[in-house]
Amino acid sequence: MQLYRVPVQIIPRPGILDPQGAAVAGALRSLGFDTIADIRVGRFITVDVNAASAADATSAVRSMCEKLLANPVIEDFVLEEPTLQQGGQS
Repeated sequence: MQLYRVPVQIIPRPGILDPQGAAVAGALRSLGFDTIADIRVGRFITVDVNAASAADATSAVRSMCEKLLANPVIEDFVLEEPTLQQGGQS
């Protein structure tokens, strides 16, 4: 087994109310950034997982997102490429 780090972006689905994103967009407009069209505020999570391969690490983290990390009713998630980390279990 090797240790992989899998970055995950979790964002509100299109059409879902995002009050935090609206607040950030309003604040930026008040600072003179008038070109803001939309802002969505989400979460960024890194998961370190022991797995036999990068594909296995991705599969495990995808399952974690589907079961707990992301709310499938209101959120989408995007997995980034896993990176091999030092210190994994053998």
